[in-house]
Amino acid sequence: MTVERARANIDPTSSKAPIPDPQRVVRGEDWYARDLAGQTFTRHSFVDTDWTEVTTKGALFDECTFSGVQFNASRHQGSAFTNCTFRRCVFFDTRFTDCKLVGSLFQESSFTLFQVTGGDWSFVGLPGADLRQAGFEGVRMREADLTGARLERATVIRTDLSGSMLHRSKLSGADLRGSDLSSLDPLTVELRGAVIDLGQAAVIATALGLKVA
Repeated sequence: MTVERARANIDPTSSKAPIPDPQRVVRGEDWYARDLAGQTFTRHSFVDTDWTEVTTKGALFDECTFSGVQFNASRHQGSAFTNCTFRRCVFFDTRFTDCKLVGSLFQESSFTLFQVTGGDWSFVGLPGADLRQAGFEGVRMREADLTGARLERATVIRTDLSGSMLHRSKLSGADLRGSDLSSLDPLTVELRGAVIDLGQAAVIATALGLKVA
């Protein structure tokens, strides 16, 4: 039986952000400090919109596009951003807590003081993302695409990375303790100075063809 993988609503190689529904476009608006708690948005496009200090507790965004959106100091708790596209967005001091982002894709976005705690980020696309010093704690990131992602000095603890694509990712100095590293090929990533626990050391040694006695 073939299981269809959830994915974002845009091809990763496309040069343009999608507009799922031309009748649902929010362009160039200032949404500073809006409270979007409990609201639902389906197939909406937010273009060059200011979401500074926006809160989205329990909100739902499905198949939405965020292009050029400023998420500075925004807070998202128990919200869902499923199969969404984030293109050229700014995430400065942004917090996601217990949120669901299954199948969403991030392109050419910046992440500074970025923090994710809990939630389901399975099948998320973050290829080439600059996530240096970002924080992921207790997150489900099964089969996430982290190909070529920069995670130097990031904190990725107690996170489920099973089946994730980590080829060419940079994990130097990252704290990886308690995370599932079963899909990591130590020959294709940068690991110098990364912090791991004893169980992870055994997994990596086995991946290198070593026998742990």
